[in-house]
Order: sequence, then C-alpha cells, then structure tokens
Amino acid sequence: MATSASRQVLVVAHHDRPAVRDLVARMRAWLEPRGHRMWMPVEDAAAHGLTALGAERPAGEADLLVCLGGDGTILRAVHLLDGAAVPILSVHVGTLGYLAEVEPDEAVAVMGAWLESPGTSGCRLDERMMLRVAVRRREGGAPLEWRALNEAVLERQQSGHTIWVDVAIDGAQFARYSADGLIVATPTGSTAYNMSARGPVLSPRQRAIVLTPVSPHMLFDRSLVLDDAEALALSLVGTREADLVIDGRRVATLEPGDSVACDRAPATACFLRRGTPEFHQIVRMKFGLGDE
Repeated sequence: MATSASRQVLVVAHHDRPAVRDLVARMRAWLEPRGHRMWMPVEDAAAHGLTALGAERPAGEADLLVCLGGDGTILRAVHLLDGAAVPILSVHVGTLGYLAEVEPDEAVAVMGAWLESPGTSGCRLDERMMLRVAVRRREGGAPLEWRALNEAVLERQQSGHTIWVDVAIDGAQFARYSADGLIVATPTGSTAYNMSARGPVLSPRQRAIVLTPVSPHMLFDRSLVLDDAEALALSLVGTREADLVIDGRRVATLEPGDSVACDRAPATACFLRRGTPEFHQIVRMKFGLGDE
C-alpha cells in the first residue's frame, strides 16, 4: 500500500452495467486533481472503453478498492485481492445484493471522505471471515489452496447420480453423506447457495462454518453449524468424480480418494461501511418482510 499522501484506488467493475462509465468519470474528477491515482483490471477497463485506465498491477498495491456491481463482482474483487488487507467500498450497481450498500450518487462522497480522513469519515471497517480450502490428492503431492468468502461446494458431475463423501471434524469421522453435493459456507455465504439449500441464515458478526447437504439421500439431512476453530475434511469415496466450486467458480475436479480440507482462513475480507443498514435490515429489504 502507498505510504505517501497520494492514494492508489483500484476500481473493479461489472462488465455489463452502463452506469459504470459515468461513475468512473466522476471518481477520476475527484481523485486526479488531488494527486491520487486510479486504475482498473485490464479486462474491466476494456469492457467499458476505458483502456487507458487498464493496468496489470497487483490488487494489494491499492489503498482502497472500489467495487461497482453486485455480489458477483464483489466476490471477484475479493479473489483479486488474494488476502491483502485492502478496504473494499462496494457500490450498488445493479440488483440488490447483500454486500453492496452504497448508492451510485453517494460513491464519490464516501470514497473522498475515507481517503481524506478515515477517522472522521463516518465509516467503519466490517471484517468478514473467509475459508481456507485445500485439495489433497490421493496420490500425494502439495495441496492446491484457495480462499472463499461465501462457500466451497463439492458437487456431482452427472445428473441423476449422487456422490458419497466421508466428513470428518477435527480429524474424527462424523458421517458418510450421500447427496447431490455438500456446501461449506461462511456466515457471509449463508445467504447464498446455503440458503437456497434451506440452510440457516447467520449474522456476519458470527464466526462459524456451516455444512449443508444438497438434496441428501439419507436420514440425516440437516445443516451443521460449527465453531470457526473446527476443521472439516471431505473425502470423496465410491466411484464417481465430483467438482469443487469456490464462490461460484469451478476450480478442480476430484477423483475418489481425493479430499477437501476447509477451515478458517487467516485473512479476512474488509468492507468499508457507513454503519447502516444492518444485516437484518438488508434481509428485510431483500425479501420484502413487513411490507403488508
């Protein structure tokens, strides 16, 4: 991160939102006269005809990441940071999500207040737990590792066929699952695929890991909420391969005998918040609760 008065701002944007170009122009008009620098990932800049702003730079060099889009764009921004402790200002461009709370007409003011005087900006830092996910192959070798803000999903490849997964908690065998898949979610991810599979919704203030089966073919069909210090191991058994999906991205194919280890990641995702609305109010708006 920059140590001088000049600040480095990375903008990660949805590729198909027309409002992005105007927002970027307004942010540049505030940043550049004050000696700050803005850049975008090359692909994002090209998508909006802003190739001059595109740069191949590590996201961790930024002092602030401004995300223009919805929850999917935010997930991409978190993965670009690769664990770097850079605050994310999420600007709501598109459909209502759980993570983007700043409206486009407020973006420049909130960004400017934070960059000029973080302590008096009226904003706070909201740290979200992430998962560390590692694949260990049956034949050995170094594990492959990722981070997840929402969830890691081990899911079937073939329609009409379940997968068999042995689940261990802190090294002790818990159960063998027969299901279409298994979701390992964070509290932030509890409102994503986990909720669609009828898993519990957790406040992001919690530190927990949620294990939810997808269409289980067994008597025990409940979600399991674990402490964030407990480690999960999912071992694929039987004869069928399965895919590992991290925050909506398919990252690996597992063969029988391979396993996935999930525990709390040392790094967190850090969001810049104005303090309102609270999580339960976002859920209320999302589902139209209390509108009768």
